[in-house]
Amino acid sequence: MSNALTLLRGLQFADGQFPSGGFAFSWGVESLATDGLLTRADWPNFLASQMEHRWASHDRPLVAHAFQSWRDRAALMELDELAEALSIAYAAREGSRRAGAALLGTHARLGTPGAAEYRALVTTGSVLGHLPVVMGAVLAGSGLDMVTALAVSAHSSAQALGSAAVRLGLIGALDAQAALQNIQPKLVDLITSPIPPLGDIGNFTPLVDIAMMRHPFQKQQLFSN
Repeated sequence: MSNALTLLRGLQFADGQFPSGGFAFSWGVESLATDGLLTRADWPNFLASQMEHRWASHDRPLVAHAFQSWRDRAALMELDELAEALSIAYAAREGSRRAGAALLGTHARLGTPGAAEYRALVTTGSVLGHLPVVMGAVLAGSGLDMVTALAVSAHSSAQALGSAAVRLGLIGALDAQAALQNIQPKLVDLITSPIPPLGDIGNFTPLVDIAMMRHPFQKQQLFSN
């Protein structure tokens, strides 16, 4: 694709209005806010920490490896199993699978190459369909380049967290945009850094994992995790 078309396609997929299913998940933000462990003042550092210690070391390499292997069903299945094993909290595993299924369904309807076939495998239970694996595969099928695909993944992840915080009343819309803008230079460094091998993929966000484990026991729940 031309540079302009790649940019437009990337903007489309990273748009918060794109029906990816991500609006249903807070990824621990709701429980942390409810328990008073996350405040408006904490938000910039929290967002930066999540993007560095979860997205960069976990989602980014999974997206990248899936992008490179999007035509190889066996490789995608292996990545899916790895994503499952690395998700400590049940709510994180379930959220990743549900969000992946929603994103895959949208791309299947859009006619993205490979999406319908992989969706059929997810529907029959042959594969799990975790979000970062699905994202890498469908963005490759859409014709994006690797850097644009990783930028879409990074923006989508950060935007999902910020949107959840805004909907919870934890921060304002301008707070979300300011925090996102502040971490963009760091995200560029992460996007363009070497992709680690499969054996080095992991994440360390214990407070968020615990928050997602606690979420089913919260009296009021706006989000699914």
